[in-house]
Amino acid sequence: MNELRILSPCGILGYGFPEASLTRGLDLKPDVIAVDAGSTDAGPHKLGAGVGIVTAEAARRDLEPLLRGAFEQKIPLLIGSAGGAGAATHLDWTLDIINQVVRQHGLAFDTAVIHADVSKETVRRKLNEGRLRPLGPAPDLDETGVADAIRIVGQMGCEPFVAALRHGAQLVVAGRAYDPAPFAALPLARGFDPALAVHLGKILECGALCAEPGTTKDAILGRLREDGFLVEPLDEGRACRTTSVAAHTLYEKDHPFRLEGPGIALDLSDCVFEQVTDRTVRVSGSRMKAPSRYTIKLEGASRVAYRTIVIAGVRDPILVANIDALQQGVVEQLAHRYADVSPSDYQILFHTYGKNGVMGPLEPHPEPAHELGVVLEVVAKTQQLADEICASARSTMLHYPLPGRKSTAGNLAFLYAPSDISCGPVYRFTIYHLAEVDDPGELFPITYARLG
Repeated sequence: MNELRILSPCGILGYGFPEASLTRGLDLKPDVIAVDAGSTDAGPHKLGAGVGIVTAEAARRDLEPLLRGAFEQKIPLLIGSAGGAGAATHLDWTLDIINQVVRQHGLAFDTAVIHADVSKETVRRKLNEGRLRPLGPAPDLDETGVADAIRIVGQMGCEPFVAALRHGAQLVVAGRAYDPAPFAALPLARGFDPALAVHLGKILECGALCAEPGTTKDAILGRLREDGFLVEPLDEGRACRTTSVAAHTLYEKDHPFRLEGPGIALDLSDCVFEQVTDRTVRVSGSRMKAPSRYTIKLEGASRVAYRTIVIAGVRDPILVANIDALQQGVVEQLAHRYADVSPSDYQILFHTYGKNGVMGPLEPHPEPAHELGVVLEVVAKTQQLADEICASARSTMLHYPLPGRKSTAGNLAFLYAPSDISCGPVYRFTIYHLAEVDDPGELFPITYARLG
């Protein structure tokens, strides 16, 4: 039976993987190595600040064996969402590391670089044409949201990867991409069932997270066939189970039977998960439903404020019992002290772990424990203002009087010295919208070059 083998080394490039797992995967003669390198899981900061999810050294540690393996095996290496957020600055950062490795080891690749940056003019045109709509709870977009965006990227689907492979690229370095796209690209280029290819990509994009014990820091092999696919972790200490693979199919989805992406609408209601060996699971029954319109998710990050935080612990039972009153009192005292500062220029926030710190108002068991961890956060118009108000709020909270208090010592035990931590700019997604396109590749120009 016709079979295509896809090697996924880890969940995000730079997370790392055991050398033995990669070696075993390469010994099984994969047809392609594919890896996801980015995410919006951490919010808009990486896009707005233009920085990576991992360090350059961590990325290099992964890229070196992957590039050497792909070169020696004469198979393609595909990287999606390069550098973390997939903007031009992240592509350049990744390509610089790749060039260093290529030169050091005497490698050579016909390379495709797929750009994902979207101009503000393009966004405005889509907006004016009525071909832009919010994704989920995102607000409607206006000119201010477009103008304020520092960087805007589109999340490409499989088609740009397929185009690069058909052009002859051995190394594909892509900007922001749909996570399964680099994994599904070669199967699609070779005519495999799109539903099975994308579903397998969905399973592989997090490395061995679908195995037991699950991790994003290990490799997994997918075997795509005409009537289904097999997944097997490459560390013999892990095993894929029907429940673990089915559970990962539910990962990062808002519906158990639907999987949607750029030009993709999968129906997974008839999927069957079978345990074929003690470590391998077979999946079949995935079906594709073509969406009525091809849409690309746009992500645009804007700088909105600056942040300063304090991390402290509380164990005084009187303070624990009155923590809400203390925090409200601090806010009120600061409002009086900074009456000359516009309330819109700053915000004081408390994250109280041990009392609804994780779930907030959704917490079903709101009674506090005997000790609390408090993160005092101030976001303000400037870093100087955030630092100043955070220092004032911290000192106010430290010595705040409470009914029944028996000591004049401090209320807080600070985790760090200095206690106040300036965190720098705060970003938010001002653009998180779906844009209709006529051509899946219209936002994603490809440049070709020979590396090495």
